[in-house]
Amino acid sequence: VQLQASGGGLVQAGGSLRLSCAASGRTFSSYAMGWFRQAPGKEREFVATISGSGVITHYADSVKGRFTISRDNAKNTVYLQMNSLKPEDTAVYFCAANTFAGYDYWGQGTQVTVSS
Repeated sequence: VQLQASGGGLVQAGGSLRLSCAASGRTFSSYAMGWFRQAPGKEREFVATISGSGVITHYADSVKGRFTISRDNAKNTVYLQMNSLKPEDTAVYFCAANTFAGYDYWGQGTQVTVSS
């Protein structure tokens, strides 16, 4: 599985961004996808996940109600819509595929910077 994340950028607090992650290499709808992030000096943390069908989603408490994960299996793409962004959301965001047992494939990351 190859993953290519995009959509990061610089935004003011309160603004919105939509991240995309394009996948290739296996039947996209057969595995769950997740978004993670890593801020400078901090460990990588879970943000959101979505099942292969798109029916089941889970979010970190810190983003619940502000971020929405979705997927388009026809386009082999998963999205992360981020609204009401805060400076503490600043991080490199990674998409990952859970194809077997755990997240075993990772994208290259896309930088999100939220200015106050």
